[in-house]
Amino acid sequence: MNAMAPRRYDPRTFRQLTFHDAAANFRAGSDSPRAYLERCLETIAMREPVVRAFTCVNEAGARAAADAAAARWRAGQPLSAIDGMPVAIKDLLETRDMPTEMGCEAYRGNFPRRDNAAVWALRQAGAVILGKTVTAELGGAHPGPTTNPFDPGRTPGGSSSGSAAAVAAHMVPAAIGTQVGGSVIRPAAYCGNFALKPTQGGINRGERQTTSMSTSGVHAGCIEDMWQVAVEIARRAGGDPGKHGLMGPPTPPAAVRPERLIVLESEGWSALDAATRAGFETLLEGIGRAGVTLLRRGDHPWIEALEGALGNARAVCGGITGWENRWGHRNLVDQHPEGVSARFKAVLAKAEAMTPDDYRALLLEREVAQLRHAAIAPLADGIVMLSCPGPATPWSGDVPGQPLAPRPTGDFVFNAPSSLLFAPAVTVPLMAVGGLPVGVQIMGQQHEDARVTALARWLQGEVAPVVVG
Repeated sequence: MNAMAPRRYDPRTFRQLTFHDAAANFRAGSDSPRAYLERCLETIAMREPVVRAFTCVNEAGARAAADAAAARWRAGQPLSAIDGMPVAIKDLLETRDMPTEMGCEAYRGNFPRRDNAAVWALRQAGAVILGKTVTAELGGAHPGPTTNPFDPGRTPGGSSSGSAAAVAAHMVPAAIGTQVGGSVIRPAAYCGNFALKPTQGGINRGERQTTSMSTSGVHAGCIEDMWQVAVEIARRAGGDPGKHGLMGPPTPPAAVRPERLIVLESEGWSALDAATRAGFETLLEGIGRAGVTLLRRGDHPWIEALEGALGNARAVCGGITGWENRWGHRNLVDQHPEGVSARFKAVLAKAEAMTPDDYRALLLEREVAQLRHAAIAPLADGIVMLSCPGPATPWSGDVPGQPLAPRPTGDFVFNAPSSLLFAPAVTVPLMAVGGLPVGVQIMGQQHEDARVTALARWLQGEVAPVVVG
């Protein structure tokens, strides 16, 4: 097959790379973490020239870690359920054995030689830290070189571009990403992955505490691996300072059928393409046939009030984050004026035009939205909504002499709600539109990460995927 040709995606037949089901073979001696790692490295060698998910792969360090894990499995003493799992790390997070360049020329050669809190916790659990994955510049809007594993002419999403693509391309079973607006859920949805964006502060961000909505999350090929990675981190590193951290069982929650779900349209609904909307409505019909009552904005005034409070969520997220980043970004531009993109400078200029009162007004909008979200808790078990506004958008780079594309990694309009609400969300690969993945997410109240995972697990197991076009 031509490496540059699109690979048609069908959620009914596509099989993700998983790790949790390898443990029995590790115990029996018919497989080993080292052999598993070598299969991942073979896939990287085959697909990386086109997908371009990684900035750095530490083969020697990964092999040493995998050999140590294999010895522990042979002795019947694994450190955790993810002992020996190859995990990739978004290149915003520090790693003691690989550079952290954050997709930014100004950070070329940056090598702090220390581990982010989540990376430290993964090593403590025995995970094999295989490599660093491409991020959009400083986790923002300017894309890196990564392509969508199902169509190299399209974006994998951002800013966790490489993390999403590495999992979807079977390079690793799990990867760590981060989200401020939509950088975990949207790329996972574009690439056909499962992903958890936890309750705000659920996974310790380590050195990345600047912004109030940044959240570390997990991409994976299955819900079981997604949850296990998240909970192993939380059990060792906890959450952000002052936060409760991810709470839930030490193993993946069992599937739970919801009685009622709220269908959240959000501000992206009116701009949906016909095929994506039709596919989502078909999926909702399947949820209804499974015995779940679906509530929409016209069914209760509290739901309508929440929709209203989220009607400007994308701009609120962008404004809050821009203001919180502006002093650090200004210092960076002053020190390295040629080391950042024109797109980055445009975002900074917009933030520098804000006043403290502008920021306070946005915080008030966020508080109101969170109150209205809390108010709907008695109405349903959770929220179901799209994870992205259709399939991944085409992207081949900015055109010289033309205005910069406003959202080259895609629109986070369906992700802004969970970020603004500090709410946990899990995306499930349940749709294909035009041969490309489109995710569907379950969102819940703050600290309901385990419940949301259980509902998502039910959705995956009991509702038929939808293919359109």
